[in-house]
Amino acid sequence: MEDRISYDTYECKDGKFISIGSIEPQFYALLCQIAELDEKVFSKQMSRDLWPEQKEEIKKIFLKKTRDEWCELMEGTDVCFAPVLDMSEAPQHPHNKERKTFIDLEGVTQPAPAPRFSRTEPEVVSSPSIVGEHTNEVLSSIGLSEEDISTLKTSGAVA
Repeated sequence: MEDRISYDTYECKDGKFISIGSIEPQFYALLCQIAELDEKVFSKQMSRDLWPEQKEEIKKIFLKKTRDEWCELMEGTDVCFAPVLDMSEAPQHPHNKERKTFIDLEGVTQPAPAPRFSRTEPEVVSSPSIVGEHTNEVLSSIGLSEEDISTLKTSGAVA
């Protein structure tokens, strides 16, 4: 969405990120209120000429608090936002737990099959591959020689 501030991700004080999707005026107004955005700079949401200045200002503002502090302020409000989670955090997030978004299969946490319906559980048909399990097969299928594959493995480019 071009360079508007109301639809982007921002780095927080702890180096983690938060995503903002407050495009509609009522959600944008609430974002401005909760983030204590300067009315002089942020009152004109649709003024494209102001977007670069607004972008620089809001980047500074999000760097003042940690991601979790921002989440605490916005959780339960109508600000359209979400924390950006890494793979160690995502399976533990309450939304993902409730939706059963991740499964653990043979010790590997991974996204659950999708789509999931209320009356039809998707079937997990195999365990995850071991890193490097299919390397030779895949690289051979695209025409690489055994020598080329060996070179790639030795260099660490593939497993």
